[in-house]
Amino acid sequence: MPAGFRTTDYHTAFARYEAVRHRLPEAGTPRVTHRAANLAEIADHFDALLLDAFGVLNIGEAPVPGAPERLAELRSLGKELRVLTNAASVPVQDLLAKYHRLGFDFTLEEVVSSRQVLIAAAAKAPARHWGVILPEGSDTDDLTDLDHRLLTSDPADYDVVEGFLFLGSKGWSPEHQEILARSLAKAPRPFWIGNPDLVAPRETGFSVEPGFFAHDIADSLAIAPTFFGKPFDNAFDMALATLPPEIPRDRVFMVGDSPHTDILGGNAAGLKSVLLTPYGFLASQNVEQVLEQCEIRPDYEVAAI
Repeated sequence: MPAGFRTTDYHTAFARYEAVRHRLPEAGTPRVTHRAANLAEIADHFDALLLDAFGVLNIGEAPVPGAPERLAELRSLGKELRVLTNAASVPVQDLLAKYHRLGFDFTLEEVVSSRQVLIAAAAKAPARHWGVILPEGSDTDDLTDLDHRLLTSDPADYDVVEGFLFLGSKGWSPEHQEILARSLAKAPRPFWIGNPDLVAPRETGFSVEPGFFAHDIADSLAIAPTFFGKPFDNAFDMALATLPPEIPRDRVFMVGDSPHTDILGGNAAGLKSVLLTPYGFLASQNVEQVLEQCEIRPDYEVAAI
């Protein structure tokens, strides 16, 4: 686990996802799940893939076994590939460099991050002096068009900003959370979340992500955060806009490891969904039992990418 992250376990994360379902999109029409060995086996059914990153392309800093080779095979068949990731703590250029190091051949135009979705929305919103929550020393070159300051541990900084952009949780402590909660309680302001995930799978467990802290604030203060990223439609709208317009939605598959973000979001967006089970959120879990509990069903379940 990278230093600086708060951690949790699968059962706590699943229970928390279920507890905040009222803030997530509706699951929509129940689906029948078909099982396949891998994506190549169902390739005739799709023209484009939206791919989650953590748990599908990589686990922490290691690639999912066989993922670069499988995607190269699908690309050779003429399939459109896009990464749709909730990784918001770094600019999209840094994500692309990471994917290249892991052996993937994506272009910049093929990667859509929730950070991009949030920045695009902020650029269209009324001008504000934003307080940005990011790990110390983070790259903020893509935020230069926004009036902002990075928040640390000084309560005065939280009180003078006109809204909050929560992009990264590394180093975010209970003390930081308390400062934020006190400031919002005194003066409610826009509270925008660049990563709706509650957790992210790492090599040795789950890191706690911005969505987890945002829902805690929402529960305690009755403040409604604005989420950017899966499972919300703003992320899918941006990703779909990069695809050739002749591809119908039912020929676009969302591939992910998390029922509450990837699968729920893909279903709500009118796409087909594919749950990859061995490496991410559901690794070592009874998948059928999980799907029955949450009542979020993918169109396909695959045991390997």
